[in-house]
Amino acid sequence: MKTLILLFKINCLKYSVTFIAVCTSMLLHAQTVRQPLVNSYTGLGAYSKQAADVFSFIINPASLANLQYNAAGVYSERRFLLNAFQQYTAVGGFTTKSGNFGLQADYFGFSSYRETQLGLGYARQLGSKVDVGVKFNYYSVQIPAYGNASAVFFEAGALLHLTEHLHAGLSVYNPVGGRLNKTANEKMASVYRGGLGYEVSDQFFISAEMIKEENKPAGVNACFQYSFVKQMLIRAGINTVNKQPYAGVGVRFGTFRIDMATAYHPQLGISPAVMMLFDFKKKSTAEE
Repeated sequence: MKTLILLFKINCLKYSVTFIAVCTSMLLHAQTVRQPLVNSYTGLGAYSKQAADVFSFIINPASLANLQYNAAGVYSERRFLLNAFQQYTAVGGFTTKSGNFGLQADYFGFSSYRETQLGLGYARQLGSKVDVGVKFNYYSVQIPAYGNASAVFFEAGALLHLTEHLHAGLSVYNPVGGRLNKTANEKMASVYRGGLGYEVSDQFFISAEMIKEENKPAGVNACFQYSFVKQMLIRAGINTVNKQPYAGVGVRFGTFRIDMATAYHPQLGISPAVMMLFDFKKKSTAEE
């Protein structure tokens, strides 16, 4: 009996330490918290023309230039199956003759700890080979017991269409500014990305990018997308920054698509997610 009680106490201590470590990591690295763990899944089409969608500009603002129709999407993630660690993202893309615009809204947390972000992006094509984009963000963190903090910052990116099927991109997140606490000189992390995407065929796309977050080792995100039938696709990859593989399946219903995805952490478990997209185009065009 004493042995069972001891084991119970050890397990409780282990999970408590894990929980505290996760929360501490979140408080110290706002950039990591703000982004979904399956963020690499949502932005997978950033280095492609065919695979790009309304979520792609989360990774690189320039990919917004490849949007062909007005579109909207929502994303929800339950991190490690914990109610307190829920992420919600809503995006919208709007095409115009002078370039495309994008809106992004993010929410993470629970009643005692919340992070929110609003972003406005713009991108356009410079000829047939180069796309450029920029996004301005307002970020806020709220901890009722300690107060609030906020920051305004920007991110920018460029895409190069090297050939009809090979694309390269560079982007920078918060290169300057973005200070949450001016008194303590607390700055949000800067993040730099560079990647390549290759459209092997109309059905198969692969990409890889290098990610360097300020004060952290560089990592790689490698992934693919395969549409084995017209109405269905699969996505999978691994991000060495957070050491988590991810995968998902998407099903199309005309102009609507729904994806079920998940990421896996060897110690903390899975983080299930759902993503929904809608293109505001005629159904007959979508089915051609």
